[in-house]
Amino acid sequence: MIAYLDANIVIYFVEQNPTWVARVTARLAGLRSAAHDIAVSDVARLECLVGPFVSGDVTVLADYAAFFANPAIRVLALPGAVWERAARIRATHHFKPLDALHLATAVEHGCGLFLTNDVQLSRFPDITVEILM
Repeated sequence: MIAYLDANIVIYFVEQNPTWVARVTARLAGLRSAAHDIAVSDVARLECLVGPFVSGDVTVLADYAAFFANPAIRVLALPGAVWERAARIRATHHFKPLDALHLATAVEHGCGLFLTNDVQLSRFPDITVEILM
């Protein structure tokens, strides 16, 4: 199975969010120990890098570069089919554009799990959405 990480999960992990990092780390370790692949897309890269670019935090930027370059993390492509599915998701479910792109990427690439901390995404029926608690 491929587990797709929403940007909030990546942010918690890379920036070592004190409230969430232990839960994220444990969940990712569980996925890896079950031989599941971990995936993200460049949509997550976009969302994750805004804060460090604004703050000028080169250390955090380097941490993100290392995360996205890690061979254990699959960075999924966004071909035309992803954009079209994202448009259908927005039209049907009224999610924000980047949320629709994340969901569309996960579905189009056959991911079996979408890991997030965004409760509203749990109403999306086309993939198993797991809310990190």
